[in-house]
Amino acid sequence: MSDRSNAPTAAGIRIASPGRAIRSGTLRKMRRHWQLYIVIALPLLYFLLFKYVPILGIQIAFKDLNAKQGIWGSPWAGFKHFEAFFHHPSFWTLIKNTVFLSLYSLAVGFPAPILLALMLNELKNGLFKRAVQMITYAPYFISTVVMVSMILLFLAPRTGVIDHIRTAFGFGSINYIGQASMFSSIFVLSDVWQYMGYSAIIYIAALAGVNPQLYEAAKLDGASRLQKIIRIDLPSIMPIMVLLLVLNMGQLLNIGFEKVYLMQNPLNVSASEIISTYVYKVGLIQANYSFSAAVGLFNSLINLALILLANFGARRITGSGLF
Repeated sequence: MSDRSNAPTAAGIRIASPGRAIRSGTLRKMRRHWQLYIVIALPLLYFLLFKYVPILGIQIAFKDLNAKQGIWGSPWAGFKHFEAFFHHPSFWTLIKNTVFLSLYSLAVGFPAPILLALMLNELKNGLFKRAVQMITYAPYFISTVVMVSMILLFLAPRTGVIDHIRTAFGFGSINYIGQASMFSSIFVLSDVWQYMGYSAIIYIAALAGVNPQLYEAAKLDGASRLQKIIRIDLPSIMPIMVLLLVLNMGQLLNIGFEKVYLMQNPLNVSASEIISTYVYKVGLIQANYSFSAAVGLFNSLINLALILLANFGARRITGSGLF
């Protein structure tokens, strides 16, 4: 059978195939809007050069990296570095500390901005509402180094503000940062204070788009404020909540390195040593790049599995997800 796309008609005119017509139409659009494609090409080039090309470097996790031979010339080691990490005496301690700190941060830090947004949405006094928003947003702009310095000063034994308050009421002095049992709570609660106001912005924006007629109908039905929040506000922001929860699950093991490392000391290291700080110490300080790359790759694969699992669960339960 002859190709109908190339067969001449009775008038001697060839009929173009649908695929060729689509391609020609796409080329015409690209020529017409070439300025927009140049604008798109710049960030695309950035991601290609600085996000995708460096992925080739993960092969050092499977090699015995030699600085003289380079990445490509170093001999292959297979899964030797992964096995060394799995059999390392501190493996389960690192996993336990990382997972516990991440889950603790998620359990406290995820609902906090939602509650703040719901409370701000109920405020009628515009001046007081703006003041609360400004006060809760401000800590976000404090750098991690300054934030840790403030924590260390406030919680310092004998000289800290908290310790002065304790001694004023007749209690003894406590070295909060030096106690491993308090490290997680200090880290998580200070994180909530710093990021709660900024994280609430997206929920406040979503609540601002709720149809006012829904509130009027609920008021006519005699619904209380709590019932309005449960029946109107929460369903309205549920898709955003699910999206952010899935993203947070994908970063479960990527707990903030800078803050943990700055708050870490020999007294609390049993609770503060996590995967990211361990990779820094082994990879950069001890120059064991292949081993640290293997640990980092293991961490990334676990995060990928978690985000896929969270997205699957969100789609099964709520019908919406990240992808």
